[in-house]
Amino acid sequence: MNINLIKHAAAGQFEDTRFEKIHNVVFNDSEKASIIVAHEIANLIKEKAAQKKNCILGLATGSSPIDVYEELVRMHKEEDLSFKNVITFNLDEYYPMEKENTQSYWYFMHEHLFNYIDILPENINIPSGTVATDKVKQFCIDYDMRIKDAGGLDFQLLGIGRTGHIGFNEPGSHYNSGTRNITLDHITRVDAAPSFLGIDNVPRVAITMGISTIRKAKRIVLLAWGLNKAAVVKKAIEEEITSEIPSSYLQNHDNCTFVLDEGASQELIRVKTPWLVKPCKWDEELTLKAAVWLSDLKQKSILKLTDTDYNNNGMSNLLVEHNSAYNLNIILFNKLQHTITGWPGGKPNADDTNRPERKD
Repeated sequence: MNINLIKHAAAGQFEDTRFEKIHNVVFNDSEKASIIVAHEIANLIKEKAAQKKNCILGLATGSSPIDVYEELVRMHKEEDLSFKNVITFNLDEYYPMEKENTQSYWYFMHEHLFNYIDILPENINIPSGTVATDKVKQFCIDYDMRIKDAGGLDFQLLGIGRTGHIGFNEPGSHYNSGTRNITLDHITRVDAAPSFLGIDNVPRVAITMGISTIRKAKRIVLLAWGLNKAAVVKKAIEEEITSEIPSSYLQNHDNCTFVLDEGASQELIRVKTPWLVKPCKWDEELTLKAAVWLSDLKQKSILKLTDTDYNNNGMSNLLVEHNSAYNLNIILFNKLQHTITGWPGGKPNADDTNRPERKD
């Protein structure tokens, strides 16, 4: 397979991305995207090995990185990719949690990656879910120190939660936070409930790398798959930095890329409302989508939309094609009306080409 790696670029430098504050790349599907991310990691490992240096990786859990790990395992088995110079630091772990528990992130990482590659066991670092309560604070301080002593993270892989969390940095997390224990948001626990056979079994606390710890990574790649991530992806990329969306802090990182599938990109302005940021080729589907959006924005029926409404919302070239809002509105109204069956939406097979008729 010919792999074109992702090249980081400044966010918002083009007209259609001017509202975006984090570099992002959209792929047709998550599998292809995951392979490309895996190859970026593999290339970094090889570069460091050629320099006789260790490669320090920050790793994530959850469903998003599974295909990345699968491709790394394949490259180890089929292409002799070695992990002997790799030191890993995982983002987080539930607390309390025995590592042999099938819901632990220790178990997850070994099942999806570590058991199938040649990484040295002493180079695997995962927050402990069994450290004594009175020793958690010191454990977290030491965890950050181990990252620093290793030379800092060369690459940090992230997912994103529906609350906008990265790692388990839930809404309200501070910009300068280090590794620590944290109370999990209810939404996070709800999302984890199926794996734990009910929310009552989901731990309420976790140990997580902090925002500051993550941001010190030289390169950050965040994965987001599916329509259910679209709303929070938009907030992180296009809206202002806020502790309510911890992933928005990544706007201030100079080498961060969000890797998205089509579903996760659906709320971005250039995808959802492209007419606001670039000239559009107005096919029937896009025209209807834009008109319904404009109708909702202006709180008017389509038949009452004016030339000014269209011109002020990026659709002036659409008006040029139809001469006036009146002509366009009639066409759109009829197209939408014909999607409705039964009374009173229109008598089947009736000729209503000219409906609604102009009042004399």
